[in-house]
Amino acid sequence: MRRELSAGGVVVRRMAGRWWVAAIQPQGRSPGTWALPKGLIDGGERPVDAAVREAREETGLATRPDGKLGDVRYVYTWNGERVLKVVSFFLLRARSGRLGELPPGMEREVAAVRWLPLADAGRLLAYGGERQMAEAALEALGGDAL
Repeated sequence: MRRELSAGGVVVRRMAGRWWVAAIQPQGRSPGTWALPKGLIDGGERPVDAAVREAREETGLATRPDGKLGDVRYVYTWNGERVLKVVSFFLLRARSGRLGELPPGMEREVAAVRWLPLADAGRLLAYGGERQMAEAALEALGGDAL
């Protein structure tokens, strides 16, 4: 079975006394399908660096890593071949940039970007593993959603 390694981030920011998470709507998915920024790790790239790069590309935000949250593993089939996908997720704190200011060409991958309340991410994110990573981020931040 082929193996594929990716990295992603739970990009957080404190606004109006609450923690918020940057979420993307992947291109081709129905409105309301929210996910975390993530992508393949380039050759020679560290997973944490890939997570920071993918967060910048898919949200427009510069971030600072604040620890690894965990890995999500799943199997999918591509052209008849089974692939084991491992995505390492990191807690990333937003530092600068404007949410949704994407590099040219990213509109092929990302249809929309928005802030979601971190406390609600467990029900708003579309994928189970990503919901778990949002919960882990909330725990890492001391469970202080408000």
